[in-house]
Amino acid sequence: MPRGRLQNHEDCEDFVRGCLFMATGGGGAVEWGMGMLESALEDGMALEWVDVDDIPDDVWTVTPYGMGSIAPVSKETLDEIERLELVDKFGDSSMAEAVKELAEYLGQPIGCLVPAELGAGNTPAPLVTGARLGMPVVDGDYAGRAIPEEIQGTPYLYDKHSWPFTSVDKWGNVAIVKYAVNPSMLERIGKMLGVAAYGGTTMAATPLPAREMKEILVRGTLTKCLAIGRAMREAREKGEDPIDAALKVTGGWRLFEGVVSGKEWEDRDGYMFGTNHIKGTGDYEGQTLDVWFKNENHVSWLNGKPWVCSPDLITLVYRESGEGTTSTLIKEGDEVVAVGMKGLEAFRSEKGLAGAGPRYFGFDIEYVPIEELVAA
Repeated sequence: MPRGRLQNHEDCEDFVRGCLFMATGGGGAVEWGMGMLESALEDGMALEWVDVDDIPDDVWTVTPYGMGSIAPVSKETLDEIERLELVDKFGDSSMAEAVKELAEYLGQPIGCLVPAELGAGNTPAPLVTGARLGMPVVDGDYAGRAIPEEIQGTPYLYDKHSWPFTSVDKWGNVAIVKYAVNPSMLERIGKMLGVAAYGGTTMAATPLPAREMKEILVRGTLTKCLAIGRAMREAREKGEDPIDAALKVTGGWRLFEGVVSGKEWEDRDGYMFGTNHIKGTGDYEGQTLDVWFKNENHVSWLNGKPWVCSPDLITLVYRESGEGTTSTLIKEGDEVVAVGMKGLEAFRSEKGLAGAGPRYFGFDIEYVPIEELVAA
């Protein structure tokens, strides 16, 4: 039986809004996610998810997701696409094609899809893919947020291989990778396929029997995202603060408020890297917050001193609406509130921090749990 269902435009907006709130600056664009969901509704598809315990243990599951940079596409890239006469063959159905290709390679049917992460585009995409293929999608994901790399997901943490995997881009190119020597190489190969496709590709990976998938799933996150978005909308309708409403659902904290005073970024190796600089306003007048991102936000400094870092979550939302934003769209002059949430406890382990802590991202910073930072 469905545990959650999107039945109309309002449901879709609530769901995408909640996914964006949890995405920490990455996870795909709102326009992409809403476009997929609304198109699926118009086609009469059932957009729903099920409790993971409803999936029989012997069913094979896979995870479909997008792979690539979230940086804006340059004019030079667009000109090269035109010169090569590339035509969008698959569009939003490329993810379904990747699942089909993986099933064919494995030689056995796939009976369930598992989202890789939370994001305004990257969570709706597997939901719509499941509807297209007639496969159940579970209420959960492998990260509890958006992440830039395979190594920040639970398959890495619990030693589950995500290969073989398939890549299908919108132009129609198909690649099958039989084996990767480790998760970092899987990530690198996938990102290079995304670079080759001029920005991104879609993949199907992490083939696992349901009994193993259940051991590593972050449960209930799709239901949670819908609840976050619904709480924000209802708060606005009542004239209440939507940020407070969202934080009540997530158990998070307001961290900072201010105006974006600058942003540096670069598109490199299939990722968008950069830093947002925020000058405090109101209670934070005279203070500064700097937030470094690799697609998603991962390291922050309050008044020049290290502060909230991954694996905990730091999300920048617009002060008036409470809506989240992405590293792609945020810009100088935006009035924002930084909110924080506790990340997965499992990633606070030695192995977890080795793949998701600030030192993994190249910063000589000791991780301190967010609840200790806000208490101080």
